Amino acid sequence: MHPSRFEENRLSLRTTCRVSAIVLLALAAAACSSKAKVREPAKLTDIVNPRVQIADAWSLGIGKGADGRPSGLRPQLEPDALFVAESGGAVMALDPETGRTRWSRELKKTRISAGPSIVGDLVLVGTLDAEVIALKRADGSELWRAPVSSEVLAPPSGAGDVIVVRSIDGRAFGLAAVDGKRLWSFDRTVPTLTLRGISPPLIEGNRVLLGMDSGRLAAVQLRDGTPLWEQAVSVPSGRTELERLADIDAQLVDSLEGVLVASYGGDVALIDPVDGESRWRRAIKSGTGVAVGGSNVYVSDADGVVWALDAASGAAVWKSEALQYRRLSPPAFFKGYAVVADYQGYLHFFDPADGKLVGRTRVGRDAILAPMVATDSTLYVYNIEGRLEALRLR
Repeated sequence: MHPSRFEENRLSLRTTCRVSAIVLLALAAAACSSKAKVREPAKLTDIVNPRVQIADAWSLGIGKGADGRPSGLRPQLEPDALFVAESGGAVMALDPETGRTRWSRELKKTRISAGPSIVGDLVLVGTLDAEVIALKRADGSELWRAPVSSEVLAPPSGAGDVIVVRSIDGRAFGLAAVDGKRLWSFDRTVPTLTLRGISPPLIEGNRVLLGMDSGRLAAVQLRDGTPLWEQAVSVPSGRTELERLADIDAQLVDSLEGVLVASYGGDVALIDPVDGESRWRRAIKSGTGVAVGGSNVYVSDADGVVWALDAASGAAVWKSEALQYRRLSPPAFFKGYAVVADYQGYLHFFDPADGKLVGRTRVGRDAILAPMVATDSTLYVYNIEGRLEALRLR
């Protein structure tokens, strides 16, 4: 079984000697022995009498996009603009209604790998060359660059005068918003083998929540990085490094009842941000994440099964196996429907009551990995090759 380019980029070895990609392929091949059943993506079947009809509002090519790789690039919608970046170094502010460019900044010889994020008057991106770059929100002019310890694969976060950024070597940094000066750092050891990705920091009041590759969730003080608590969301188990993957790579989701956390180790949990105690847990293995809509939490798991869980208790409302092994995106909730995208660019719409597929459309022919952005009227979708599309229901 030969891993695709997409699959090769999902795994990352982090050691002091930087193990070669050949070793990665060998590990992946070991997990797919000749006796193992090949997991073929589910074939799509026609939806009879679809209830959801989709119209394209506008579309735009954004340079190289993520250049075909998993990354932390994703559109960021704010009241003044839709912000987007691409791996070749371009950062743009667009009119959300029309897609017209309000400003565009080309960061030469810069390999953008995460963002953009908006904190106050700053537009922030992270790079593969261990930098955080701050641009002026009004016109995209560069304000400062700050070095960190390694690649940045999660959008930076921030509140007030502190910016928080994570790098793939297990470190988090607090930077001064005014000039990027380092204020504090937080460090945890990462496992030898991890998925290639990082959960973005989530700021809850004066706390920063950090999902780690060990399957643990940590909280530190925003102002100085002082540790407050740590909680195991998933405990690594199994005989091999592949079986012991427990990464929390998905975006943490704030809800009225707490913070929703998805782990590749096999747990989705609702966590109290004050003390780290779990309010409920559900045994679901997910590296993509969750979305909240109505009274449900929606999860796309590692096998391509889509779940609806009761937000109050975590009990399963329904699950759909119609999209198994189609390498699904994080879910979104749009106009009363649960939505996921797949590796071929299809978007699938589910009835939130019973999990039936009620609509489908396609955005290009490439994988959609970035979280989709849903508003009251528009769904923004960004694929790995740089196609950004705004969709509306007819």
